[in-house]
Amino acid sequence: KMVDPTLAEMGKNLNEAMKMLEDNQRKVEEENEKKYARKDIPGPLQGSGQDMVSILQLVQNLMHGEEEEETSQSYRLQNLGEQGHMALLGHSLAAYISVLDRERLRKLTTRILSDTTLWLCRLFRYENGSAYYHEDDREGLLKICRLVIHTHYEDYTLEGFNVLYTKQPVIYISSAARTGLGQALCNQLGLPLSCVCRVPCNTMFGSQHQMDVALLDRLIKDDVEFGKLPLLLVANAGTPGAGHTDKLGRLKELCEQYKMWLHVEGVNLATLALGYVSSSVLAATKCDSMTLTLGSWLGLPAVPAVTLYRHEDPSLSLAAGLTSSQPVEKLRALPLWLSLQYLGHDGIVERIKHASQLSQRLLENLKNLDFIKTSVEDELSSPVVVFKFFQEYSNRDQTSHAAQASTIQHPIMSNERHIYDTFNQWLGEQLAQLVPASGVDVVELEDEGTCVRFSPLMTAAVLGTEIQDIDYLVDCLKMKIPVLTSTLQLREEFEQEVRRTVGLLYVEDLAWPGLGVVRYNYHSDEKNDDKQEKELEKINTELLKKLNELESDLTFSLGPEFGGQKNCVYIGMVTEDLDVSELVETIAATGREIEENSRLLENMTEVVRKGIQEAQLQLQKANEERLLEEGLLRQIPVVGSVLNWFSPFQASPKGRTFNLTAGSLESTESMYVSKAQGTGSTPPPTPTSSLAKQRLPGQKAFKRSLRSSDGFSETSSISHCEDLDKLDQRPPNLSPGQEQGALEMEGAEEQKEVAEAKTDTEDIHSDKPPPECTKAEDQGSQR
Repeated sequence: KMVDPTLAEMGKNLNEAMKMLEDNQRKVEEENEKKYARKDIPGPLQGSGQDMVSILQLVQNLMHGEEEEETSQSYRLQNLGEQGHMALLGHSLAAYISVLDRERLRKLTTRILSDTTLWLCRLFRYENGSAYYHEDDREGLLKICRLVIHTHYEDYTLEGFNVLYTKQPVIYISSAARTGLGQALCNQLGLPLSCVCRVPCNTMFGSQHQMDVALLDRLIKDDVEFGKLPLLLVANAGTPGAGHTDKLGRLKELCEQYKMWLHVEGVNLATLALGYVSSSVLAATKCDSMTLTLGSWLGLPAVPAVTLYRHEDPSLSLAAGLTSSQPVEKLRALPLWLSLQYLGHDGIVERIKHASQLSQRLLENLKNLDFIKTSVEDELSSPVVVFKFFQEYSNRDQTSHAAQASTIQHPIMSNERHIYDTFNQWLGEQLAQLVPASGVDVVELEDEGTCVRFSPLMTAAVLGTEIQDIDYLVDCLKMKIPVLTSTLQLREEFEQEVRRTVGLLYVEDLAWPGLGVVRYNYHSDEKNDDKQEKELEKINTELLKKLNELESDLTFSLGPEFGGQKNCVYIGMVTEDLDVSELVETIAATGREIEENSRLLENMTEVVRKGIQEAQLQLQKANEERLLEEGLLRQIPVVGSVLNWFSPFQASPKGRTFNLTAGSLESTESMYVSKAQGTGSTPPPTPTSSLAKQRLPGQKAFKRSLRSSDGFSETSSISHCEDLDKLDQRPPNLSPGQEQGALEMEGAEEQKEVAEAKTDTEDIHSDKPPPECTKAEDQGSQR
């Protein structure tokens, strides 16, 4: 059919108009979508995604950061080794294997799980055991507790906590166990904290870190009498702190007597893979379960911990969560399965043996060091070495300290434990910083206090610790011991010097590892405490700045960031050649100088203010006198100009000048006469330390010479002693400026005496002999 051209044109225009409207609407919608994406969607998710290189670059930046991270993290990444790469490959393969079909996945996971369990049981001498692989090292013990609860309470699955209420279970944990272990178990099991019994360690016999078996027996009997059910005992084969092993043989007998479950954990379990195992650790193979942390022992990253256990009922193991019907969960053993095959038996034994050799090397060197006390269980095969700095005093020193206790409280005798804890904390931090490859850390023990711990089974494989690192650690320890001993010995002298020095206050801070803490006291008659506090802060801050400007080996600081005293100067570690008296006198003199300068500035401000007020009054008075001299007609603008033109008035200039030194207004008449400004009186000299000693070139401040120099003669030594005597005989109440003037007068008198002595000496040694000598010589020649 023919279409009317007019209608066809109209339809065409309509289509174009609709298309334009739709395009505009589409543009608006796209812009809205872009605005929404820019506003609410994170940057990396915008667009069509990122490429692999960009994502890996982002991961690298997050790992290392734009700024340098701690050296220990990068050091660990560099020492993963191929066995570490094999463990990381296991995680990737586990994710890849999980997409296989169900039947093939079941066969593969069963093979991996059975192989790994068999290898671990053979390696660590735990026959006929099952294995549970877990990420958290406490999760295995948690599952074991549930297994034991299901075993002792048959109706626990149906009635739950009602069964536990009738007969409360008790879990026994050593007091030397990990902090918070009992609380974590109770939280996960839904038990009250009263279900956990902490067993004390031996206090009189045996190791102080071993569980007291006799006391444990009494505790169990008491719980049975009260109707409780002894459920489980957690023992240690290597305590977390000192690495000591409980008496596992006797504990196993006790558990069999009361039908309890014995679970063992600790770093010493790694030695079960060696050819020679101590009898105390070997008894762990008879326990009901044990937890192994192979990742730290062998240097394998992200591998699970393993709990080996013996139980005959698989249904209860399934109910407790020790086994799973899900094949994917069984793939947790894949990283261990790959790593154990890569290392082999020789590689596993070599790593554990190397860690034990490192401990023995350190222990042998520590035996030859003075002031170092070790705390190890078995010196022949101890994988953990714990040591501390400790200085014993002779009877004579103790007697002197006891005699001084009545007048001055001795910090070492009364607070010995706190001071040694502080010093050992500093020592451990210094060693960890100087030798990061050693892996030493600071540990708090209940009896020994703060100690330095070396546990290579937990760190050596990851950090790559070698024998030379241990030798370097011993060398650094030898360098720190003299500093510790000298600082400990000089603390008392420093305290006494500060207490007897006027203007200084000794602040006792037992948590500060150094010579001590001192504060310069600001004395003021004003009652405004806030103003005194601000002035005290100002003076001590300036004092700290001036002390740091001195060329010395000492470190002056404001103290720790948290917990330190305010407005104090903290002095760090020192050496034996420190002159304590000079140090204290310098601090006191510098503080006085800062205080006097501050007061001088305040006085000058007050004088200037009063001088300005007086000047204003004198100017007003001079204006009134000028009005009287000139007359009233001369003050009228027009009349005064005409009168001054006919009869000029000449007045003498009367200026005023303000003398800052004298603090008064003076006339400028002498200045106009002499046409020069007078200098006025001499300003007061700057106060300085009266005990400032002359140091040799290159000698730093506060150093005491251990022996006198050969360049000084006996005469100069006597003269130096006389100078010191004169210095001590000065009047005590002189200001520093007066002291300087007195010294100059004494120097002038000494020069005069030296000149007179020189004249007498020249007369004695002149070429012309005395008359008596000439007469005697003539008589001798006649004979």
